[in-house]
Amino acid sequence: MYDTFQEYLDRKIQLNNDEKELIRSVSILKKLRKKQYLLQEGDVWKYHAFITRGCMRTYAVDDKGVEHIIYFGIENWWIGDRESLLSQTPSRLNIDAIEDSEVILFTDPNFEMICSKVPAFRDMVHTIISKSLNVNQNRVLSSISKTAEEKYLEFIQKYADFAVRIPQAMIASYLGIKPETLSRIRNAIARR
Repeated sequence: MYDTFQEYLDRKIQLNNDEKELIRSVSILKKLRKKQYLLQEGDVWKYHAFITRGCMRTYAVDDKGVEHIIYFGIENWWIGDRESLLSQTPSRLNIDAIEDSEVILFTDPNFEMICSKVPAFRDMVHTIISKSLNVNQNRVLSSISKTAEEKYLEFIQKYADFAVRIPQAMIASYLGIKPETLSRIRNAIARR
């Protein structure tokens, strides 16, 4: 399980053996069964989480009980609730496993310690956060300016590698459309 994370780091940055051992020494390995929560609304998020296996989602549930998925994560992606982590306030989000999954967790103090002692790791994190902000900005723009069909086509183009792993109702929630609408879009595309 940890080897997946080490391979990820080796692709991203150069680390010496002491740095590798420091990172490994503070990592927490966690396995999740399908539908098991990593974070539940109301809890304070205290970790940085890296997915080594599986598929997960981050979502909120509105007053009517409707789920609104804001993020999917698969192998070699990070997942968490940054707002709750930074403000140390109860999360408005849930994170659970769509498939049996495995994650590497770092407590925030340990993560910050790694960033201060391992500059290459800190720089990698900065790059990831910057890219994440760009992705989120583009997602908001797409959400407010594109049709349901355009959003779906963009989703399967960008995320074809894992779109087949996610139930269609969850994809519809992520796109902000009804499952029936997504079904009609998929049928129309198949007929073309």
